[in-house]
Amino acid sequence: MTSRAVTTVLVLMSASSILAADADWPQYRSDAQRSGFTSERLPSRLALAWTYESAHPPARAWPTNARLGFDQAFQPVIADGLLVFGSSVDDRVHAFDSSTGQERWTFFTDGPVRLAPVIWQQRVYVASDDGFLYCLSASDGRQLWKFRGGPNNRMVLGNDRMTSAWPARGGPVVLDNVVYFAAGVWPTDGFHLHALAARTGKPLWSNRDTGSLYMPQPHAGAYGRSGVAAQGHLVASGTNLLVPTGRAVPAAFDRTTGKLRYFHLAAHSRMGGDRVSALGDWFFNVGFPFDAQSGLAGDGSPQRIGPMAALSKRADHIVRSTTKTVTAFQLIQRNKKDRKGKSITVKGLKSLWSIDPPAAGHSLIVADRTIISGGRNRVCAIDADSKTVAWSHAVVGTACGLAVANGRLFVSTDRGRIHCFANRAERRTVVHEQSSTFGTPDENPIYGKAAEEILAKTKIGDGFCLDLGCGEGDLALALARRSNLMIYAVDPDAANVRRARRRIAAAGLYGSRITVHHSPLSDSAYPKYFANLIVSCRAVTEPVESVTRPAAKDISRLQRPYGGALCVGKPGSMKTRVRGELSGAGSWTHQYASAANSCCSDDSLVKGPLATLWFRDADLSLPPRRSRRPPPLFHRGRLFVQGVGLRAVDAYNGRTLWEFRPKDSLQPYNADKTGSNFCVSDQGLYARIGSKCLRLDVVTGKKLAEFQIPDGTGKQPGAWGYIAVTGGLLFGSRSNTDHTVVNTYNRANAGQGYPESKTFWAMDPKTGQVKWTYTARHSIRHNSIAIGQGRVYLIDRPRARMDLLRRGKVERKEVHALGELLCLDAKTGKIVWKAPEIWGTLLALSSRHDVLLMSFQLTQYTLPSERGGRMMAFRASDGTKLWDRKANYSTRPLINDSTVYAQGGAWDLATGQERPFKMARSYGCGQISSSKSLMLFRSATLGYFDLTRKAGVENFGGIRLGCWINAIPAGGLVLVPDGTVCTCSYLNRAAFALQQVNTD
Repeated sequence: MTSRAVTTVLVLMSASSILAADADWPQYRSDAQRSGFTSERLPSRLALAWTYESAHPPARAWPTNARLGFDQAFQPVIADGLLVFGSSVDDRVHAFDSSTGQERWTFFTDGPVRLAPVIWQQRVYVASDDGFLYCLSASDGRQLWKFRGGPNNRMVLGNDRMTSAWPARGGPVVLDNVVYFAAGVWPTDGFHLHALAARTGKPLWSNRDTGSLYMPQPHAGAYGRSGVAAQGHLVASGTNLLVPTGRAVPAAFDRTTGKLRYFHLAAHSRMGGDRVSALGDWFFNVGFPFDAQSGLAGDGSPQRIGPMAALSKRADHIVRSTTKTVTAFQLIQRNKKDRKGKSITVKGLKSLWSIDPPAAGHSLIVADRTIISGGRNRVCAIDADSKTVAWSHAVVGTACGLAVANGRLFVSTDRGRIHCFANRAERRTVVHEQSSTFGTPDENPIYGKAAEEILAKTKIGDGFCLDLGCGEGDLALALARRSNLMIYAVDPDAANVRRARRRIAAAGLYGSRITVHHSPLSDSAYPKYFANLIVSCRAVTEPVESVTRPAAKDISRLQRPYGGALCVGKPGSMKTRVRGELSGAGSWTHQYASAANSCCSDDSLVKGPLATLWFRDADLSLPPRRSRRPPPLFHRGRLFVQGVGLRAVDAYNGRTLWEFRPKDSLQPYNADKTGSNFCVSDQGLYARIGSKCLRLDVVTGKKLAEFQIPDGTGKQPGAWGYIAVTGGLLFGSRSNTDHTVVNTYNRANAGQGYPESKTFWAMDPKTGQVKWTYTARHSIRHNSIAIGQGRVYLIDRPRARMDLLRRGKVERKEVHALGELLCLDAKTGKIVWKAPEIWGTLLALSSRHDVLLMSFQLTQYTLPSERGGRMMAFRASDGTKLWDRKANYSTRPLINDSTVYAQGGAWDLATGQERPFKMARSYGCGQISSSKSLMLFRSATLGYFDLTRKAGVENFGGIRLGCWINAIPAGGLVLVPDGTVCTCSYLNRAAFALQQVNTD
């Protein structure tokens, strides 16, 4: 549990309720209801018996998300003297003697294991991010059977690891001889819930339909095709099967038929999380009591009791833990009046007693009448009868997992430790360490030489590497020792794969640095474009053609555009091939695609339907979403994102390349009004900060130069306003700091913005030398500047003083005076033409069609001067008026080839004639971004409209977009860095990239 000021956990407290077999803890939190209760009694005096130390701490999927803590620690289950847990680091299932801590066996899956296994009748069930449920023999770890959760073997980069496109993150649960699990974390990719005969794996039923439900989303009036997905341990209780859905409330299914009973996503739009427990007619989700029959929340927010509830059908007491206090509650029902005055019965909690123990807030279970509470670096026991602390012990890390079996207490921590405490009379402390060194096995010199030559020739020492024909892992190990590469290796020989895995695991590198999969060279399931570097262990000793010929199609598919390298052969004669740009892949270098403000990239590749390519945690700190921060940028394979600082990301695999945090805040606020504060070109990434503009190296993020506002007025430098880089010039302006507006959404903490400037200039983008300056007669609104075809177009117009209404400076009746449209030569600043009586606030340019479009930016929470209802077009080369018409639109107009699009219609760019276009999206603030074929916007979730298909508005569900533009179609993909810190309970909050389905 992280980042909450107060976190709470709770469990059943009842001596009379028996939830798990004595001496066993066979499922996560003891039983199928996830109660956290056992009737097992612990000795009164405990001492540390043994400790398991993993070579690496757990690799959490969502480390910054407080609602998703299912993989904070390796959660053990125990039965018949066997302790079993799965690892999110090395992709293995580990089995130990629960008394001694001695390893009995391990089993490799093909992906991270993030959820607790189940032990049942000498079988072990484990779900993996590879998409499978495995059934293993408890005695020796042999695979008895496995069942694929999703429809096929397609893989993606999920949370920085290679996973199935449908990772099995609905943790298994067994009840009444049936094992249940679920696969799929993105509802649009597909959600798959399965019930299998626990002994044979025979399917009893599957639900594959509820991911694509059209239903209300977590915002009033927002509807979209986005249903259920699974992240968390499933709960089986009575006839209900509860599926944790990630950040949202759980969905309930009929345990016998698999039919959906309820999923109240919109009704409980601020609740949710992965922790779910059940108790008869109740269930608890991160501390909220719910009616199990209806799925509706219990008696009000005052009864919130934390992220884990341990409950039982026959119990009527629970205990909770905040970061300081453990409290006992009684479950009650009481009568109250509803809004209409009618008497109704509601469920609630009655506080009984509380205590402040030395450890609290992170885990809680009950063993008979002893409450075990886990906190930071400590675990303690509370006697429920005397209400006093019985004992406490230090542990290494935060105690996130607790289990009791055979008179022993097992504590798992976020540092990768599992501590076993036993009767003090049996005291002996043994430490079992997992290797984390490079010392074994010995290196064959030929592979060391090959690795050194590969790294020297390609100069790629970071990123994702693919080893085709990895053999026993020699080249992968040599590369890992000499670089920071994350290596994925494949081999068609299953025996090679087994040997390679054992060798790499012995070196402490499996999963954390190297992962091996069994696959033909001709057809791996890996996602396209992911590999920064492709090598071959086989080709070090065999002819290169033995690899490149069968793998030719896969190499072309997997090699990253814009610099991905293939380097294969024998030492001294390595052959290298570097991939260039991706043909048809467009760029997005400025706020609205380019300095021309078309809001449409030149990408011709990306189309619908859409599916994930990669996704990862939203770990970049952001300003408030309603501040409308600048859109991301894409240039030559790199995605540039702004939050509290600047970050460069590999657009094709999601890897962070660099971060730059200036001393002064970038203040990415009100970009809809002030314009963006950064742009990119081959010369660098340019970012305005205060009175200066920084030029950063796009590859390293290092500062190359710093340019000050030109000093031509004798005043203080002021604030740099507009920014663009195009045609070999850097353009900027001095903001008019007397004309200040605030965010028009009155609850947005977005600061002040300067949307207009008095002085405009062009600079050399490398030296900062000023080429020319234009001083406005009145004022220049930043949204009314468009640059292209060697010209600068801008509107010089008196300031709109009604925009200052929120500061109480003017009367509402004031009219925004007309201005003048000017065309300047971009190289000299000389006026080419101008037009009078200009009423617009926005310009967008089509260089291809020689048309300059003028309009308003009439959007949600807009400035008063953005009146809307009209568009006008000029011939860009000479200023001739082409057309002027009334037009109803409610988003910023965009230009896609010969058509103007906006929410509300489409118009011919050359004539202004209306064109057939219907796009009925659901609720969504923010704007439309477009490529040649695909329009992106918020429609409850991420919405899109494919101009090449007659599919209407479609959804990619489970997530929402930000309040301006944070999804861009560029690089052949849909790129979506995290754009919101919203508390609405969408299933995921992530950064991700989407691809067209079936384009591999």
